[in-house]
Amino acid sequence: MPAAKDENDYVYYNGRKLRKGYTTGTTATAAAVAAAQTILEQQATTTVHVNAANGQPVDFEVQDCQFDDRSARVAITKDGGDDQDATDGMLIVATVTLRSDAEITLDGGQGIGRVTQEGLANKPGMPAINPTPYKLIQQGVRQVIGDDRGADIVISAPEGERVAKLTYNPKLGIVGGISILGTSGIVTPMSEESWKHSISIEMNIHRKRGDTALILTPGNYGEDFLTGEMHIGTEKQVQMSNFVGYVLKEVQRLGFTKLLIVGDLGKMIKVAGGIFSTHSKDADARAEIMVANLALLGAPVELLKQVNDCLTTISMIKLVNEAGYQAVYQVLVDKIKGRAEKLLAHREPHIDIDAVIFSRDTGFLAATQPLAVIEEAWQ
Repeated sequence: MPAAKDENDYVYYNGRKLRKGYTTGTTATAAAVAAAQTILEQQATTTVHVNAANGQPVDFEVQDCQFDDRSARVAITKDGGDDQDATDGMLIVATVTLRSDAEITLDGGQGIGRVTQEGLANKPGMPAINPTPYKLIQQGVRQVIGDDRGADIVISAPEGERVAKLTYNPKLGIVGGISILGTSGIVTPMSEESWKHSISIEMNIHRKRGDTALILTPGNYGEDFLTGEMHIGTEKQVQMSNFVGYVLKEVQRLGFTKLLIVGDLGKMIKVAGGIFSTHSKDADARAEIMVANLALLGAPVELLKQVNDCLTTISMIKLVNEAGYQAVYQVLVDKIKGRAEKLLAHREPHIDIDAVIFSRDTGFLAATQPLAVIEEAWQ
């Protein structure tokens, strides 16, 4: 496992000092280089030095090393730093076997996923080893064995098939294991970029297969309402998490022309107020948005004060329903649609947008068209 060396190995987030980590791509490169060194030196490698994709030097400890005169198998623990994702702590293994010619091949073994759909960086049938680590692994081995030798490299992950179920891979059509990833080679704790990138990849898969319509939900609650209450399948559904603005712009960039947004009011009320990153760390104006729209409907000041003091959207909904101001839900869902349209205005293609909001506690609240019309259009 690599050790942090200086201040460049850390990042600060909300006042906390967090240690950076290393991608599966950097880890696999280190394992492959260590295996190649082991063959040539004919002694077990205990530490290995490589450069991450961004050029940062990294030293790894070898966890296991087995070899003979023509092949070696090296295992290194993937260290995600303080960003402990699903692959943190798992073994990444490289097996390198010398060839009789000068060619270098690279494949995925046990626990490395296989691509099954168009729209990813790799074609269907290829191992889920992204282009940057694919190149670096081969280059690293080439530098060790020289131009006159060749080698077959196989990257594997003994726990990969199990761990992959905790990642985006099943939704991306990557089966059988994890992906070997990494553009920079460094994992930055609390970084949202890889999450956004995964959502974009999933959306691109939909476009590659010919979809022009898409359904967005913030998370599992929206997906459950979509399937359980609206009886609409998830074939065209993508979870956008808190990245509403980013995903809306990606919908337009990728050329979708029809969009349905289905979400719990707790998240979607923020969009009605023009907030397109809905994580609480970025903004929380739920009470203010509800109070403003109730006031425009003529709600009494006492109700507005009570709503303003609520800590949850569910408690707001209870007060609103008891006071008979359910009309606010229609106002809010129409504003969600309007805010999304305004965000995407003046660029092509034009996207027809509908929205549905609900509460986990009370169920359906409002939609931009009659719910039956939306359900029929998306069956």
